[in-house]
Amino acid sequence: MNENKPTLEVIAPTVEEAIDKGLSEMGLSKDDVEIEVLDEGKRNIFHFATRQARIRLTVKDPNRAIYNGSASVQSVPQPVMEEAPKEVKPITPPETGQENISIEQQAAKETTLELLEKMGVKAGVSVGFAETEADEKPVISVNIEGEDLSFLIGRKAETLNALQYLLSLIIAHKLGYWVPIQVDVQHYRIRRENELRKLARRAADQVEKTGRKQVLEPMPPNERRIVHMALRENAKVYTESTGEEPYRKVSVYPAEDQKQS
Repeated sequence: MNENKPTLEVIAPTVEEAIDKGLSEMGLSKDDVEIEVLDEGKRNIFHFATRQARIRLTVKDPNRAIYNGSASVQSVPQPVMEEAPKEVKPITPPETGQENISIEQQAAKETTLELLEKMGVKAGVSVGFAETEADEKPVISVNIEGEDLSFLIGRKAETLNALQYLLSLIIAHKLGYWVPIQVDVQHYRIRRENELRKLARRAADQVEKTGRKQVLEPMPPNERRIVHMALRENAKVYTESTGEEPYRKVSVYPAEDQKQS
């Protein structure tokens, strides 16, 4: 029985991460605690955690326990802290029948809904996985749907990109590790990607006809990447990004220029 010994339950993507997190919270080493694995967790085919690991650490010598964080501790004789730790709303586990939704996707959906509510925006949120290259880490897609949400996109998606960055920071804080996400509003990014692919093909056609380079408008990194990807299989042209941010742009050149250089 550990009734008079302080215990700490920790949730993390893996057992090892949970142990390290708990020991850091308590300021102790493995030799100072008894480790009980309550749930080894589960991962899907994308290597995302569909259920996080959960462990319990029990201090062997209660007089050695030194807590540095805000974890849930039972039967711990501690003095009252002058400054309470910041409260982080727990992530709701996926509902029964939604086993294919990962912990990361659930966190992304809940965080987005919470932020929209604080902004006074009525909208729905759906999550999935964005299209990526075969050798790239999966990216969680978050799409916001509702009426008249253009203000969430902004000029050249500046507001949307800022919203995506903010959500990424909040989600990383909740989970304790960084998760790549792509936030979209009413599928704006999909429409924009189609426009950029058409723009890239038109520029390539002009280069083939005239033999002269075409310089596109300044774009953010994610949009320049779409142009590069759209033309990488075209043997008659090649692309390069030139200039400095935020005015960096894609130039499309005849393939002969690359051979001569």
